[in-house]
Amino acid sequence: MSSFHFALLRHGVTAWNAERRIQGQSDIPLLPETVDEYRSLQLPQKWCAVPWRVSPLIRTIQTADALAIDGVSPDEHWIEMNWGDWEGKKLSDLRRDLGAQMRENEDRGWDFRPDGGESPRDVLSRVEAALASNRDGNFGVVTHKGVIRAVYAAACGWNMMGKSPDKLDWKAIHVFSWSSDDGLGIVDLNCPLLERDGTTT
Repeated sequence: MSSFHFALLRHGVTAWNAERRIQGQSDIPLLPETVDEYRSLQLPQKWCAVPWRVSPLIRTIQTADALAIDGVSPDEHWIEMNWGDWEGKKLSDLRRDLGAQMRENEDRGWDFRPDGGESPRDVLSRVEAALASNRDGNFGVVTHKGVIRAVYAAACGWNMMGKSPDKLDWKAIHVFSWSSDDGLGIVDLNCPLLERDGTTT
């Protein structure tokens, strides 16, 4: 049986994040002040010695670089959910403009799908393909909110409708388990990054 733990960390803040715009797979860089902030932080010691991967998008690569994570490998399995025609727009505007159609779509949970984009189920499918083929043992990934939400939902049995059972800190590390027999599980959520002097944030 193959089994291991993996850590997921969301990228830092971009201009589109600050404006509450949907990024999806649009390649938006971090804000300069975000880069400076992450340069003052580091991984917990237990996650410094494992291989790390990143989504191919610049915001994850910049986050890993600012945290001084060495030897990261881009891996398309961990790219953000494709939001298709909705990228660059705001959810609040979409909900206003689409009305009942948007509510019905969001009520589909795992099968919610933006126009021309992916569903969370699609995201989980490619992530599980990466997990099933992993030969590195424990590893970490700098990835995206949509990816982490899909992994979390599958690990805890949440149907992705309504509020999440746990409040996830998007600046913290979330640790999950995978085994070929049992699939996904939660190990530890909201593990803080450390200040460069070794204290917690």
